Amino acid sequence: MEKGYQEQLITVSYQREWVEKAQNDPLAFRHLYDSYFSRVYAYVSYRVGRIQDAEDMTSEIFLKAMEGITRFEWQHENSFAGWIFRIAHNTVNDYYRKNNPVDEPLSLEELPELRASVLLPEDALLRKEKFAQLRRLIYALPSRRQEVILLKFFGGLRNQEIATILGLNERTVASHLSRALVSLHREYINQSNRTRGKEKIS
Repeated sequence: MEKGYQEQLITVSYQREWVEKAQNDPLAFRHLYDSYFSRVYAYVSYRVGRIQDAEDMTSEIFLKAMEGITRFEWQHENSFAGWIFRIAHNTVNDYYRKNNPVDEPLSLEELPELRASVLLPEDALLRKEKFAQLRRLIYALPSRRQEVILLKFFGGLRNQEIATILGLNERTVASHLSRALVSLHREYINQSNRTRGKEKIS
């Protein structure tokens, strides 16, 4: 997806200001879009996998957010993040209910182009390969733990916001998160050992 902007990290005070402006002027919503695009797009990409679906769905999510911004009520510093990711969560779930897509292997050309991060390297090709690997590991988890991991590390949400979105309590979210990280680490080690074993054989 073409992104002709630089992601803006805005302070809580500025974020609240832009929310209030966007509720009266749709053009002001672009500041919130710029600030949240990368996180929402990464979350959706890991949920759906295919670049075209991720792009279409991310556009739909921000359109819903812009249309519904007048109904949003600011409660605390993470309330907007929780609100927009609830829209993202529900939009992806609706997509799966309506389309029942088959989780099949995708070519590198079909995978989304995500920016470099702590989890993804600088090289574009390696990013796509790492994305595919991470997605396979995450999708080996039970569905609830998948959601917790994606909302935590790609949505950047706190346990409280995740609990609200998923209808859980914070202790349950923390438990899912801990167990998911243990499972991911174990499977990553196993996968690495299998890869080294194949290299030795060859």
